[in-house]
Parts: sequence; structure tokens; C-alpha cells
Amino acid sequence: MRLPRTRPRSLAGQLFAMQVVLIAAVVAGCAVFAYVSGSSQAEQTAARQVRAAALAVADSPSVREAIRTPDPSAVLQPYAEQVRRDTGIAFITIMDTDRKRWTHPDTAQIGATFLGHTEEALAGATFTETYTGTLGPSIRVVTPVRDGEEIIGLVSAGITVDRVSSQVREQLGALALAAGGALALGGLGTYVINARLRRHTHGMNAAELSRLHDYHQATLHAVREGLLMLDGQRRIALINDAGRELLGLDPETEAVGRTVAELNLPAPLTGALLASEARVDELHLTAERVVVVNTRPVVGGERRGTVVTLRDHTELQALTGELDSERGFTQALRSQAHEAANRLHTVVSLIELGRVEEAVEFATAELELAQVLTDRVVGAVEEPVLAALLLGKAAQANERGVELELAEDSLIDDGALPPSLAQRDLVTILGNLIDNAVEAASEGSEGDTVEGAVPAQRTAPQGGAGRARVTVTALADDRELLLRVSDTGAGIGPEEADEVFRRGWSTHGAGRGLGLALVRQAAHRNGGSVELDRAPEGGARFTVRLPLGDRTAPVRTKEVTA
Repeated sequence: MRLPRTRPRSLAGQLFAMQVVLIAAVVAGCAVFAYVSGSSQAEQTAARQVRAAALAVADSPSVREAIRTPDPSAVLQPYAEQVRRDTGIAFITIMDTDRKRWTHPDTAQIGATFLGHTEEALAGATFTETYTGTLGPSIRVVTPVRDGEEIIGLVSAGITVDRVSSQVREQLGALALAAGGALALGGLGTYVINARLRRHTHGMNAAELSRLHDYHQATLHAVREGLLMLDGQRRIALINDAGRELLGLDPETEAVGRTVAELNLPAPLTGALLASEARVDELHLTAERVVVVNTRPVVGGERRGTVVTLRDHTELQALTGELDSERGFTQALRSQAHEAANRLHTVVSLIELGRVEEAVEFATAELELAQVLTDRVVGAVEEPVLAALLLGKAAQANERGVELELAEDSLIDDGALPPSLAQRDLVTILGNLIDNAVEAASEGSEGDTVEGAVPAQRTAPQGGAGRARVTVTALADDRELLLRVSDTGAGIGPEEADEVFRRGWSTHGAGRGLGLALVRQAAHRNGGSVELDRAPEGGARFTVRLPLGDRTAPVRTKEVTA
């Protein structure tokens, strides 16, 4: 039969047992020490008491006079008994130099020989010894009685060992009572402390706490979400690896113990971390990431700190932007398909009317207009991802009545960009810049554009005065990749130039404006820069420069007229 497995005692229980044993051992040790020390002190006190009595009797003139009489016992026996009763000692024996007793508590012992040593006393010294006499073991003092220089007798005063032991036993009872009280008080205090410890450790034992700590550390390092814990003084109490990465902290720098203000984070993010109220799914920008922040205060009678979780939203935001671009591209293709059907019907109708020459002329003109931008993009930008992006954005811009043109000095060879430059970053940078420029250009010309009007690309391939236009420059030389996008919109004032990137600025309200922040982050990830100035057409002009490494194909040269 398999016995049920018993759960180890909790840490609080183990500590309680250890502390009780320790307190009991300390109290017992103190009691033994006090007993031994008390016994020694009792013996020393008894020795001092009998010594004082013996010397007092030996120095008494009446004793010396009584010794000179024919019957010393007649005078000395009453005197010795009176002194013994007054001092509370066991016996006072006065004897001659031959150890014949003159006094004794037991009168039958008077005249008998003293039991004990007298050699040192006869030599003139006073000494103390423990000896077994007629009254049992006793602590005694023997001292000479002097008449001038002559020793005429001896005095011995003593107290029995039983009486000393009884005094020690009386003290031991009080000591045991005090030790019991100390043990009970110590046990009660230990119980109260360990009850509190049991609540804090939730009844877990040492092995469980150790295992919990190991799992805690492994979880912190394994979880992909950032975790940040702040104490009541807004100092970092705990941060995991993902939290360091999302906040852009140096892994070699010790972050625990530093305040949030010392992390040099953007002001909105710092404000969210220091907020006293909870924050739910807030988007914040760092130098390289878009971070979703959730905070929850830890409150237990008073504010004890804040728990912060961080999620990386950068990739999701980039994918959302790409999805929006694809959706717009699809809508543009749908619209162009509708317009192509209208043109095809026009050609068919002209043929049916017998106007064949006009039908051929109309169809040829439409083909030439549609092919102009495609030929220019394919001829100048041989990087397939960028070429496809430009053609797709041209269709979207055309749908909104905006002409997208490629600058004459644009030139990127196929294979000119190194593999280290991620294509997704290129799409993020150029796609967001074109989207913003198209939106700004279309808003700037809303008063001149009406639904159903012929797009600018069809009537004037090179653009015309007063038309909404976006100009893109894409150029790769032997050092860097230059991406420049300008528009004919209203432009951005100098006072707003920093806000555009730092805070995800947008003129369309909250929840918008992350595109330019993603542009800057992608540029910084690749060691590049983003500049904003005013375009010659009056709108905004964004210039992104990305350093290039080794290439796998030679680079064609072309005169730059930027």
C-alpha cells in the first residue's frame, strides 16, 4: 500500500519550530549558567560569612580572657552559641592548640577532638576548606586566637553544604519561573511574527519559494512582453529583458533603482508611467518603436507602486499601414477598371458609328498616357519593390486627382541596395511619405477638383500649374540612398516641424499621425536621417538619407540636379 505523500512544513512553520528550539536552548543555557553562577556565589557568600564570624570571635578580648581561665567552656560555650544564632551559621567551635573543643552546638562533642585541619592556623594563617565533620559536609574557616605573638587557641566557624544548597534551590525556583516566563513570552512573540510571515508567504515552504523564484526569473526572461515594476518613489524595482529592449535601455546599464525621469524617455511616455491612474492600451512613441502601454497602480492602504506592461506595436503598425496602402491600391484598380470599361465602350461605340479613325486615335492616346509613368518608373527604378510601390501609389494618387511624378534625376539599379536594408523599411518610409504627400496635395486643391474630372495625369503628363502634384526622387549612389517626397499642399510651419516626428502629429485628430513616426524609426534603425523643409512648389518636402554598405552590382552614374 502506497502511503500518501505528506507536504513539507511551510517556511513559517519551519522558522517557528527553529525559533522555539533556539529560544528554549538559550533560556535553558541561561538557566544553567545562572544556576552554576548562583551556586558559586552562594558558596563564596557562605565562605565570607563564616570567615567574618570566625575572625570576629578570634579577635574578641573576652575570648582571650576566657581561654586563660581554668574552665574556658563555661564562658565560651554560651558566647559561641549566641554568636552562631545571631549570624545564622551552622557552628562556631573554639578549641585549644591541641584541637580539644571548648564549644560546639552539640554539647556532647565538647572536650572531643576537632575534626578537620589546623596546621595552617597553628602557623598563624586563616584558611577556608570544605570538610565533613560531626554535622556533615561543611564550608569552614579556621583562624588562630592570638595573645600578642602567642597563639593560644583556634576558632573554626562553618556552614553546612546542605544549607547552602537549600539557598541555591530557593533561588533556582525563582530562576525557573523567570525562565518559563521568558520562554512563554519568546514563544508568543515568535508565533505572532511567524503568523505574519505565513500570511506573506501564503503558507509555502522553502523549496516552494525557491522554485517559485526560479520560475519567476525564467518567466521574466522568456516573456516577450515588456514588464516594468515601479515602487512608491517611482523607482524601477524590476524590469525584464523585453522591457529594456522596448524602452531602448542599454543592457549593460543597471536600471533597477533608477527613477523613470532618469531614463530619458519621451515626455508623453514618461507621463504615462508616472500617472497615478491606470492607463489602458495607450500608444506611445520611442526613438525606434511604437509601444502599447498598460499601467495598473498597486494599492494596499497606500500607493505602493505601479505595474507596467509594454507591447511592441511597431511591426503591427507597419503592417496596418501596408494593408491600408493595399486597400487603397485595390480601390484604385477597381476605379481604373471601371474607367477602362468606359473607354472600351467609347471605342466600340465609335467603331459602330463608322468613326474608325477617331476610335483608333482615342485608344492610342489613352495607351500612351497610361504608359508614360510606367516607362519612366521602370527605366529609372530597377529595384522591383520600390518600382511596384511607386506604380501602386501612382494609381492611388490618380484616383484622388493628384499627379504623382518621378523626378528626372531618379536612378536606382537592380541590386544596388544591400540585403541589410530591409525591404519592409523601404516600403514603410516611401509609402508613408507618399501617402501623407498625396493627402496634403489633394486637400490643398479641393476647391479646384470636382468628382468625375479628368485626372491631371491624362491631360498633362508633366504636371501643370495649379494642379495637385507629388514629386518623388529615388536615387542611390555609392554612399547612400536618397528618398525625397515633396507636394503642392499647404506645407508645415517651422513651429510644427519637431512635433511631426516626436509626437506622431496629425491634422486629422487623435489616433492618427503615426506614419511619420514610423518613417523616422525605420530611418534610425538603418542608421539614416529624416529632414523636413519647404518644397519649391510651396508644400512640404521630406528627405530621407540611408547609408549603404557593400553592393552586389555596379552603380550607374547620372547627373544629380536635386
